Amino acid sequence: MNQAWAVIGRSLPRRDAPAKVTGAARYTDDINVPGAWFGLTVRSSEARARLLGIERDPSFDWSRVVVVTATDIRGENVVHLDSDDQPALVEEEIHHHSEAVALIAGPDPATVRAAWAALSLRTEALPAILDPLVSRQAFARYEITKGDLAAGWAQADLVVEGTYRVGPQEHLYIEPQAMIATPTAEGGISVLGSLQCPYYVHAALARALGLPIEKVQVSAAEIGGAFGGKEEYPSMLAIHAALLAQAAGRPVRMTYDRHEDIAATTKRHAAVVHHRTGVMADGRLVAQDIDIVMDGGAYTTLSPVVLSRGALHATGPYNCPNVRVRARAMMTNTVPAGAFRGFGAPQTEFAAELQISRIAEALGLSPVELRRRLVYQVGDVTATGQVLKNSAAMLEVLARVNQVSHFEQARARADRSTGPGRVIPGGRQIATGVGLALGWHGAGFTGDGERSLNSRVGIELTAGAKIRILSA
Repeated sequence: MNQAWAVIGRSLPRRDAPAKVTGAARYTDDINVPGAWFGLTVRSSEARARLLGIERDPSFDWSRVVVVTATDIRGENVVHLDSDDQPALVEEEIHHHSEAVALIAGPDPATVRAAWAALSLRTEALPAILDPLVSRQAFARYEITKGDLAAGWAQADLVVEGTYRVGPQEHLYIEPQAMIATPTAEGGISVLGSLQCPYYVHAALARALGLPIEKVQVSAAEIGGAFGGKEEYPSMLAIHAALLAQAAGRPVRMTYDRHEDIAATTKRHAAVVHHRTGVMADGRLVAQDIDIVMDGGAYTTLSPVVLSRGALHATGPYNCPNVRVRARAMMTNTVPAGAFRGFGAPQTEFAAELQISRIAEALGLSPVELRRRLVYQVGDVTATGQVLKNSAAMLEVLARVNQVSHFEQARARADRSTGPGRVIPGGRQIATGVGLALGWHGAGFTGDGERSLNSRVGIELTAGAKIRILSA
């Protein structure tokens, strides 16, 4: 074999693995930048309010720190993304609890905390929308249809309905959000931080700072966990650190503590998913009507993409000739939701799997047996019109899972249990049971992502007559 191809088919060590497992890796907060000041964010304590003013306690010596508000932003007051509806700092109206209103930087954490305590927000409370089911503003809507739903209902021997709710979820990465911004001699800015998508941050910085892109440099440090939480949110933190660095004329570092990270950063979308399913007596699905409402929070962020993937996976990997999926992501006055591993699919697949298990119970069938009858096989057509030309090995997976987990035996034991559950100190009860679910996830990006994210490759001929290939 040509040595250049020897890596194919082999498991190779991650580039960053040795440093991370030995403790030698240096994360953003480990990096020492001489002369750097410390930054802190002043945040709202209300879900929705009119910002009337930012008050400074005259007893504090404000010459010891720098303070940045929306009026100090030289470029556009926006965290650049597809929708551009989220400001870097509140200008007139607060739209969610813990929204960033002002920034403070000083030579040491104690001074910055003292300044933070000496600054207060004057506001006028406004009615807040906290329930996505009552919100009238949608960030995105999608509908997927296949076949004739009315014909499916007419054919059904049984109709099963269920509503399933999932709450927001915190990423809880080990390393919190962190960023270091440094002004450059040419009037630009250099940013180093814990981030997944440097090009997001690059574009956002150039726009908020009003700088040409060649004067903005973004570098990714080691990442101590991200899971999607460091995809779009670091643009916000990078802008904040850069604004303070420009105001102070020196490097500024910002690292959230765990409380601030949980309170202010994006979460997995909460969702309410309603299923109405028509089935035949033998378990065949003949109609699926699925309604999805996701809570997008106060700003759009990546809700359209998350909702899209959630809608695409809402049926579960089960064949049904007549389908309607209606999905919408709604605005609420809560912390914005954003990227989180699975991008909307975990919420809707959770609902789909519970619905299938409820149908199995209604029909008196084993959850394994019902899934065996329903899973996609070669030649089936998904709700989105994709013809499955190759096996996804679902029957084999089900058989293997059942074999190694002894699911049927465990289920039989659970069915024979008639007690209310084990009582533990405090009078609480612990019930035991067993469940089974399938997961499926489309390869590639959502929708037309491959077309909109066309990759670019550059080729250079170096002075040493060698070829250098540059690839994102």
